[in-house]
Amino acid sequence: MPTRPRFATRALLLHLATVTLVVALCTGVYLLLTVQQLRAEAESTALGIARTLAEDPQVRAEVARISLSESAPDARDLRSGDLQRIASDVTSRTGALFVVVTDDNGIRLAHPTPSRIGEEVSTPYEEVLAGAEVVDWQTGTLGESARAKVPVRDEAGTPVGEVSVGFERSGVFDDLPPLLTVIGGTAAGALALALLAFLLLRRRWERLTLGVQPEELVALVQNQTAVLDGVDDGVIAVDTRGVVRVSNAAADRLLGLDDPVGRPLDGLGLPAAVLDAMTGALTRASTIVGDRMLYLDSRPVVRDGHALGDVLIVRDRTDLVALTERLETVRTMTAALRVQRHEFANRMHVAAGLIDADRVSDARAFLGELVERGPVAFPVAGLDLLGDPFLHAFLGAKGVEAGERGVDLRIAEDTQLIGNVTAAEDVAAVLGNLIDNAVAAAVSGVRTPRWVEVAVLDDGDALVFTVSDSGPGLSDIDPLSPRPREEDAADGVHGHGIGLPLSTEIARRSGGDLWVIDSGGPDSGAVFAARIGGAVDASPHDQKENT
Repeated sequence: MPTRPRFATRALLLHLATVTLVVALCTGVYLLLTVQQLRAEAESTALGIARTLAEDPQVRAEVARISLSESAPDARDLRSGDLQRIASDVTSRTGALFVVVTDDNGIRLAHPTPSRIGEEVSTPYEEVLAGAEVVDWQTGTLGESARAKVPVRDEAGTPVGEVSVGFERSGVFDDLPPLLTVIGGTAAGALALALLAFLLLRRRWERLTLGVQPEELVALVQNQTAVLDGVDDGVIAVDTRGVVRVSNAAADRLLGLDDPVGRPLDGLGLPAAVLDAMTGALTRASTIVGDRMLYLDSRPVVRDGHALGDVLIVRDRTDLVALTERLETVRTMTAALRVQRHEFANRMHVAAGLIDADRVSDARAFLGELVERGPVAFPVAGLDLLGDPFLHAFLGAKGVEAGERGVDLRIAEDTQLIGNVTAAEDVAAVLGNLIDNAVAAAVSGVRTPRWVEVAVLDDGDALVFTVSDSGPGLSDIDPLSPRPREEDAADGVHGHGIGLPLSTEIARRSGGDLWVIDSGGPDSGAVFAARIGGAVDASPHDQKENT
């Protein structure tokens, strides 16, 4: 195959690059340790020489005498004095760059350059005269060097000067070039050995795999597993006896299964809709499992005229349905705003007509009346009880939509909302679903007038609201749970099958919940309640406006 050399070359280059990186890293680390060791040896040698010279009795006596003298030391006498002689001897014997002796004022008493004797040193000396030993790399008049500074003490132990010994950088790293040659040869040998080992392993690999390259093996595995675990849809296959033979991870997650392979389908505790789909009673169906809205698609498997079993495709449509609910809310608000815009345009046309007719006083009176009445009113009684702008506009839009269906939307008198709504999407999804369900229930009822009432309260950062209606009530919902029975999943009243589970999931996700306060009956409609945590900013409306 023409692609195999390309695969092999790519794999070879990848392995060589990996080995080269490892060898380069090891070489760099070894070189760094070697440099640090050479530096440490130079610093240790300089410190040892400086300590020995600082403990020399003659040096101590001479430095103490000069430091205690009230007059400044004579440079000409120092150039031919004992300290200069001792320092020069130590420099020549040890190969040091310099050996410098100073008094307690930092004045050089001995120096490799005689002309600098009697001058103050170019590097700090205060720390040494305080009694500390200093080992460091510094740059002075003779260049950069590894130097050690040790205090010279008098008989009482008081620092009266310092001895500074330094080694030149080039001298410290004299052994580095031959060491680099050894390290480089070792690295090259390691790369050559790695290349040879790889070629041998590659030859054996191709013999064992009949020439199939690693990339091709990976492709084979991916092609086999993509059907099951490479898709988001769940796949369950059962044989003719109803035993599960294949179940991918998506199916286990969506249906809440735990290692179902090899177990009878009837013993897995699946919903009735799933069992009906698998047995062929329903080829396509939808059901609710937990908080997920699932679509089921069953297909028989037949080969050479023989039935081998059935395959069930499980698709999760919860997020899509939730998005549809929220888009419906946005559509409702858009429609209400369009009505407001149309009404506002009509008012402006009236004002413009009065002005064009030179009836300025009438136009001014008309505009003044508009200012007093405020914006276009929504057909929602008690809407002024809500100071939050989002809820005001949202419930107003819902009131317009409900009015088109002959239902009056009103705000309960005990509504009290001090803060501002922050989780607008969650509130719109849950409250909007409950209102839509209540409007549908009121339309389906026989009592008149038809109405839906909403009460809104805040509890700390949580938003609590109830929705009641004039509908026929609920006959299929447990008052302790907002979920309908499975067999009523297709009923659209009160969101059976889709709306309530999604709204409950949203509410519980924020730490709240959704429940039925009163299932209603012949004399009253249903009352739902919901609590959404973290949905309210506790700051009052007037405080928000002032800030």
